[in-house]
Amino acid sequence: MKRLIPIVIAALFATTTVAQDTAPDTTQTLFAPADMADLSEFRWKKRPVLVFADSEDDPAFIAQLEFLRAQPEELLERDVIVLTDTDPDARSPLRLEMRPRGFMLVLVGKDGGNKLRKPFPWSVREITRSIDKMPMRKREIRENKSSTQER
Repeated sequence: MKRLIPIVIAALFATTTVAQDTAPDTTQTLFAPADMADLSEFRWKKRPVLVFADSEDDPAFIAQLEFLRAQPEELLERDVIVLTDTDPDARSPLRLEMRPRGFMLVLVGKDGGNKLRKPFPWSVREITRSIDKMPMRKREIRENKSSTQER
């Protein structure tokens, strides 16, 4: 029995370490640069939130990223991916399509349509409320409820 206790304790520490190592990094899965030609790769999979600014030092851009980083789990639950573009000189295809003037936040639905454009930062609560009002999100919530009730 005395030999078994150290083995059990070692096994517990080993599984805890493995679980911590395999946990996904939410900042990598939530944030990405807006360097793609279009948003077609996200259609029916993700809800892109585009954050444009003329500089990484823009106070509105900094505030928006702080809002988004404060509650990543709320955004991940709604299949959000945040795409950032702070270089107007690069004239990226998304920047040319959206035509931001300074700071701009754009919420794009899973269907690829622009759902919201704001010239100032929005909190995660405001963004998630807008998402939760979308018909597709309402259907996702209903389907999720019905699948949990069946268990």
